[in-house]
Amino acid sequence: MLQVRDLETAYGRSQVLFGISFDIMPGEVATLLGRNGMGKTTTVRSIMGLTHARSGKVLFEKKEIQRQPSYRIAQAGIGLVPEGRQVFPNLTVRENLVATQRGNGWNLDRVFGLFGNLKERQNHYGNQLSGGEQQMLAIGRALMTNPRLLILDEATEGLAPLIRAEIYRSIGELKAAGLSLLVIDKDVKALARVADRHFVLEKGRVVWSGTSAELSASPETQHRYLGV
Repeated sequence: MLQVRDLETAYGRSQVLFGISFDIMPGEVATLLGRNGMGKTTTVRSIMGLTHARSGKVLFEKKEIQRQPSYRIAQAGIGLVPEGRQVFPNLTVRENLVATQRGNGWNLDRVFGLFGNLKERQNHYGNQLSGGEQQMLAIGRALMTNPRLLILDEATEGLAPLIRAEIYRSIGELKAAGLSLLVIDKDVKALARVADRHFVLEKGRVVWSGTSAELSASPETQHRYLGV
């Protein structure tokens, strides 16, 4: 579904990505892992056209998208839950969701079925929500675009344990529904339970990849690259 090939990205003279390559298959949950500053968010921004790659290719469903503007990439079928959530603070929960609605499949009822908290808070403004509710709203807003691939950047950063569990429950339900996902998060144990494959980044390069079973069986990899 997604093919990233030899991706190199820089901010001015500072190069961040050095030949990143990986694939995501239809219906698969994959992760990008690594310590802070290793290039995970830059990889996502490069895929989404928010930061232009210096070289390399990004193919979504066999079509090159790396030179497309970000809104075209979203229209192609990739939904993004950005780091920091970025919900519209002066719109209600309902308005945040309706603002991005596109196509058939995901609608208000389906999002409210996934996140009951949002249904209860649908008339509250974005800036009146807790951090966990804002993350649910950010996921719901991305789903309202009816993506075939959903990217979650820092899926549970700064959230309470109960809310993290709720987010991972939703990821499991989305996987069961056949949605492809690319997840960035620091909760390696939770990711290992839900993800099919993992790609570990170190200084802008993929230095390890494997299944959840292989990652769980390799504590040295977790310690060396993830600090676990």
